Amino acid sequence: MHALRDFHKVFGYTVIVINALSGLHALAACRWPRLRGRSVWAGVIVAEAAMMVQVTIGAILQSNGKFKAPALHMFYGFVAFITVGLLYSYRYVWKAKNRLELAYGLGGLFLMGVGIRGILQVVGK
Repeated sequence: MHALRDFHKVFGYTVIVINALSGLHALAACRWPRLRGRSVWAGVIVAEAAMMVQVTIGAILQSNGKFKAPALHMFYGFVAFITVGLLYSYRYVWKAKNRLELAYGLGGLFLMGVGIRGILQVVGK
């Protein structure tokens, strides 16, 4: 379990960077249509899947009972989980309004911020 906890710590930073890059790419694609395409969606899928892996690992560590995370750290994990679900469930609404790249761009940056806030809850403790 200690190895999984160490992976959770390091992978958290990776998830933040991936979501930031994915969000910026999607926002750029919203502004400049020539950037739209599979690369935007590949980045979004990788970023959101990485966030789901991170949340799952956190849930496994928490359920084990050996580690106790601060309550706000768990809250931010829950917010990240719900955010990914909401982005996915409303994709048809945003696609109909030609705002899909904007929604996923802002969503990626929001997930980056949630990840930063989650890390700040445990750094130095």
